[in-house]
Amino acid sequence: MDRDGTLEGFDLELLHEASMLDIPVIASGGAGTETHFLEALEAGADAVLAATLFHEATLPIAQLKQYLSERGQLMRLEEPCKR
Repeated sequence: MDRDGTLEGFDLELLHEASMLDIPVIASGGAGTETHFLEALEAGADAVLAATLFHEATLPIAQLKQYLSERGQLMRLEEPCKR
């Protein structure tokens, strides 16, 4: 929460510690680059999220998913069905 909107990256130390718990860990707050998402997943996050980057179209979601997929992260790359 302290990093929300900073674009400086997720709190990797906290994510690593939280990943030792027996609950899903979702990284939130601080993402500014594609690398930040990868670092969070590698630190033990089960999922990552962001708002500003996507709402302001700074980082397209498809681009991020492709980046993560190319680095060994499991991603659903196809678009969901529209109803």
